[in-house]
Amino acid sequence: MKFYSLNHKAPNISFQKAVVNGIAPDRGLYFPEIITPLPANFYQNIEDYSNQEIAHELIKQFVGDEIPETDLKKIIEETLSFDFPLIEIEKDVFSLELFHGPTMAFKDVGARFMARCLSYFNKNKTNELTVLVATSGDTGGAVASGFLGVKGVQVVILYPSGKVSTVQEKQLTTLGKNIKALEVTGTFDDCQDMVKTAFLDKEITDKMQLTSANSINVARWLPQMFYFAFAYKQLKNKEKNIIFSIPSGNYGNICAGMMTKQLGLPIAHFVAATNANRVVPNYMETGNYEPMKSIQTISNAMDVGDPSNFIRIQKIYKNSFKVLKKDLSSYSFTDYETREAMLKIHNESNYIADPHGAVGYLGLKKYLNNRSNIQGIFLETAHPVKFLDIVEPVINKTIEFPPQIMQVIDKKKVALSIDNYEQLKEFLLK
Repeated sequence: MKFYSLNHKAPNISFQKAVVNGIAPDRGLYFPEIITPLPANFYQNIEDYSNQEIAHELIKQFVGDEIPETDLKKIIEETLSFDFPLIEIEKDVFSLELFHGPTMAFKDVGARFMARCLSYFNKNKTNELTVLVATSGDTGGAVASGFLGVKGVQVVILYPSGKVSTVQEKQLTTLGKNIKALEVTGTFDDCQDMVKTAFLDKEITDKMQLTSANSINVARWLPQMFYFAFAYKQLKNKEKNIIFSIPSGNYGNICAGMMTKQLGLPIAHFVAATNANRVVPNYMETGNYEPMKSIQTISNAMDVGDPSNFIRIQKIYKNSFKVLKKDLSSYSFTDYETREAMLKIHNESNYIADPHGAVGYLGLKKYLNNRSNIQGIFLETAHPVKFLDIVEPVINKTIEFPPQIMQVIDKKKVALSIDNYEQLKEFLLK
């Protein structure tokens, strides 16, 4: 399997090089040359397979022979060491809980898979690799946990000051060892721009090997395909059309879902649900894609004004707005609507949703309105404990700290404050 840059000005490369490079020299995202659907009987008999077996079938064509089957299966087994339950919230409305991993966010799967792939690729090398990543919330903690103690890998995480929750900040600033946190004056988009600029700065890349652990990296992005197949496996009624509503910020998760559909999973439609950062809802309404300055909301992981992965979505649909529109709807919701949804879900279903899951629920309900013979799944991407200051006042209930959070909540934050790219460059070169 070869991967090519979506900017089409860089050589095609192997899975290993795509993972290690993170982003192409022409600043394009890597995309697989070929996507081969799986046999229909795989999905017809999906309940007969373990999650690990399903994941292996979905990912193996993209890894190719670069990781031997035995080693790839071990990587998958170590990655998927927790559950992904599908919970019925109301008739034909389900929550897929993706927060049962070590940092209680959906990004645990991609971060753990990527860390183990890099560890495999780097096992016989003496040079050190630096993982440079920007986070709007959960990515930082997941990457920090996934890469903690990985031999030959240093991790540098950039996060926007004052724009991540207390729990999220603790998860990415308290681990120490090979994990370094940089607190950036600005937004997530500023952090992401700094990361992209560093990858193209020869003064840095001539002295150190950089890779990214954002969803721009194929080893972070592709494993998110697993969630959609895991949900399908658990559905009792597979005759009704299936809709997925995904809380969307950088659009890696929904893009992975669309890849799963390309592999043959019978998904009828996708909903990209988001907050006030409505670049994609605007695009789906007008056909004009115009990035915007990100807006701070209570669903901070979606505070993205220029989603990196949307170019991959356009590629999947052959850059045809008309074709994409058949498969994708996108809606934007206010913080007020998000809080109202959290309260409604709690009062009517005795279920606690985090702000991102609540936005996913709202998107699903909007799409389901006046449509029949449909069942919908929204992705609950983080445990509500990560947003206590938002969730508890809404539902008027105290949420207990799970063991994963207890491990970090009382630790001391260690982070270096920076204001601009030159300070990041100085830090990396030192």
